[in-house]
Amino acid sequence: MAKKEIKKAVLAYSGGLDTSIILKWLQDEYNCEVVTFTADLGQGEEVEPAREKALAMGIKPENIFILDLREEFVKDFVFPMFRANTIYEGEYLLGTSIARPLIAKKQIEIANQTGADAVSHGATGKGNDQVRFELGYLGLNPDITVIAPWREWDLNSREKLLAYAQKHGIKIEKKQGTESPYSMDANLLHISYEGLVLEDPSKEPEESMWLWTTSPENAPDEAEYITIEYKNGDPIGINGEEMSPATILTKLNEYGNKHGIGRIDIVENRYVGMKARGCYETPGGTIMLKAHRAIESITLDREAAHLKDELMPRYAKLIYNGYWWSPEREMLQAAIDKTQENVEGTVRLKLYKGNVMVVGRESEKSLFSEAHSTFEEDEVYDQSDAEGFIRLNALRFIIAGKNRK
Repeated sequence: MAKKEIKKAVLAYSGGLDTSIILKWLQDEYNCEVVTFTADLGQGEEVEPAREKALAMGIKPENIFILDLREEFVKDFVFPMFRANTIYEGEYLLGTSIARPLIAKKQIEIANQTGADAVSHGATGKGNDQVRFELGYLGLNPDITVIAPWREWDLNSREKLLAYAQKHGIKIEKKQGTESPYSMDANLLHISYEGLVLEDPSKEPEESMWLWTTSPENAPDEAEYITIEYKNGDPIGINGEEMSPATILTKLNEYGNKHGIGRIDIVENRYVGMKARGCYETPGGTIMLKAHRAIESITLDREAAHLKDELMPRYAKLIYNGYWWSPEREMLQAAIDKTQENVEGTVRLKLYKGNVMVVGRESEKSLFSEAHSTFEEDEVYDQSDAEGFIRLNALRFIIAGKNRK
């Protein structure tokens, strides 16, 4: 099929091998002008070198966008997701999934700003990210053209990519002692690892793979206590100090890394149909999830809390599969956010060798009544009332039981 004529394409560009090759490939295959977009999501790597690499490949200075998105990422994407206590398939805190809708949003904004008629990404045809990016693009601009090189070219091995880079003079930097052999993705919420030994789900990953967290065995022998303050379901401060959303997550990552918190090794079901094994470090997010459930435990009505837990797997699947910008996700978000109006107060946590333990929670809007729940004598609850409550709830059992006789 003939390629569509493209005038200008916005490329999600990291400056690494894959996206540098894609940049050159777009120039050659589509003969189009390329705009590069590099997002700082707190991945822990310097993003400015991407500017020099793009310039060296002929990109005009006005077509190079490097944006610090850390605050927007945490405030508008991570925090709303955590209000729902979101976990995919019981374990995954969706660190990669939640970054994609923001990247897609910014690419479309840059396309509108620069008059581009196409967007491009470096996701492969086997993974979830192609779906997440492209559902975002088309949900925000249904007229945009999407270019997914991995579904078009024949550069389907690392050897072919390296040969292409050499042929076209694309510089390949090799930093001794700092490169990981795994396929990785990182942002302020997590870092992920795939490939190599991890492709065999029976093999334990080597300790050297983990880049962020101290091994729980080597974590401090003394527990550390912290407090997290919440307002409207979002954390607003740590240990009595108010902080911005990105600063809070950064600080919680430091605590989690120190105490070996947030490692998981899972086999997940990808949206495209295959199972994939991945390892993740989500230190601050693991602490946040525990704290949020703790403050909800005293501020949320029972049925609202239970309904939230029933909705959460659907909400998690929407994010995992790339439907952040869908009307159903927005509908669920509105319901979730309504439940968070009184979710405020302070949670005290104990961090120790890979564990996050809740040791206290308090709120001016607490629904916990010591007078009603005490095991000591009280004047507010007549225990004989429970008999009628039980018999009414058992009525259908009683009728069915008599019929059986």
